[in-house]
Amino acid sequence: MAKARTAYVCTACGAEHGQWQGQCAACREWNTLSRVSLGSAAATPAARADFRRQGYAGSTSGLQDLADIDLASVPRMSSSLEELDRVLGGGLVPGSAILVGGNPGAGKSTLLLQVMCTLAQSNKALYVTGEESLQQVGMRARRLGLPERHLKLLAETNVEKICELAREQEPGLLVVDSIQVMHSADIPSAPGSVAQVRECAAYLIQFAKQTNTILFLVGHVTKDGTLAGPKVLEHMIDCFLMLEGGNDSKYRTLRSQKNRFGAVNELGVFAMTEKGLREVKNPSAIFLARAEEPSSGSLVMVLWEGTRPLLVEVQALVDASTSGQPRRLAVGLDQNRLGMLLAVVHRHGGLFMADQDVFVNVVGGVKVTETSADLALALALVSSLRDQTLPQDLVVFGEVGLAGEIRPVPSGQERLQEAAKHGFKRAIVPRANVPRGGIPGMHITGVARLSEAIAAIAEL
Repeated sequence: MAKARTAYVCTACGAEHGQWQGQCAACREWNTLSRVSLGSAAATPAARADFRRQGYAGSTSGLQDLADIDLASVPRMSSSLEELDRVLGGGLVPGSAILVGGNPGAGKSTLLLQVMCTLAQSNKALYVTGEESLQQVGMRARRLGLPERHLKLLAETNVEKICELAREQEPGLLVVDSIQVMHSADIPSAPGSVAQVRECAAYLIQFAKQTNTILFLVGHVTKDGTLAGPKVLEHMIDCFLMLEGGNDSKYRTLRSQKNRFGAVNELGVFAMTEKGLREVKNPSAIFLARAEEPSSGSLVMVLWEGTRPLLVEVQALVDASTSGQPRRLAVGLDQNRLGMLLAVVHRHGGLFMADQDVFVNVVGGVKVTETSADLALALALVSSLRDQTLPQDLVVFGEVGLAGEIRPVPSGQERLQEAAKHGFKRAIVPRANVPRGGIPGMHITGVARLSEAIAAIAEL
């Protein structure tokens, strides 16, 4: 009997090691190696054998000039949802593997069921459920009012059986919900383990490449919001989409964190309704539902999400601390960047907040990752500290440096045009972002230092 092959896999980066060691040699993380059994050394998993024998679909032997590659043979297919197409980079690519992650209840299964039911009317589609029964999936489709005919359903967790049936049916689209419950007969470990998740994903991805099938994999997330399972799973797929949004909000944001066929950090916005997820064509409008009475510490900033501007309200509350150690809390923003901005405001703005509790929040549950929110956040802090109400028609964006300088941000004119479209009449932006011809109906103040921006809001 062949001896079982054992490896030690890093759960942080997915690197393999022949023996256990305290530190991963690839990513330098400590105590991240997990022992996995990869089956017998003589008999490799069937997926690897099939893949070597058949190869990728459309591959040719020999060299080929880059200019001679025919891109027309790889057309994109619309997903029937414009927001999803935007995040994917223009639509679905045949042979691509797409991983959809998100918190429980975010709407991953609902989104994919909507897409599959619609596309099944003109394409062969197979929906594989490993966590729900066929009756549960059918009840959801009927409750959402989706077209029920033509979509094939399968309740199975064995990847060999799934791919065997898929080879017979030849679907153009395949959904596996979820990858964490799949298992392979070649791997002796339990479903959900590092070895099972990795090998099952490899098996399904290889099948998708061989047959030019569009593959959707549903993935769970951990408590800190990262994808569960081995990190190598993110390297194997072509596109990784994260569906964000809590149960306390009806809005969901779909963000691309990896995309081999389009831009990353593209954002799609959906609203969860009784009839499923509905697209939000104008996201800025839902994030700008401000209170009728203006209040201090509230300001609108313009973010750049993927290929479009997004207007979002940021709120700040600065209050005297009742404890010996003032609190710093940021929701939707980087906590470390908040601490840095407080130091810059003190050093170059002359405002002391070390003895104050500071709370900041981005309205609507949006997570801000770019630096163009620095200036708006700094001015919101100043507004709350001084209890100064800022005009409702004011919009602010710009990056703040450690020396107190205001740095320009990309697509400044497009951001201002979007703000003017929503009725904003005044703007405070980096001096280098002020358009030469101006924006009709908008008074733009260009600033080069943080002190100039603080002085500008004092005059409003």
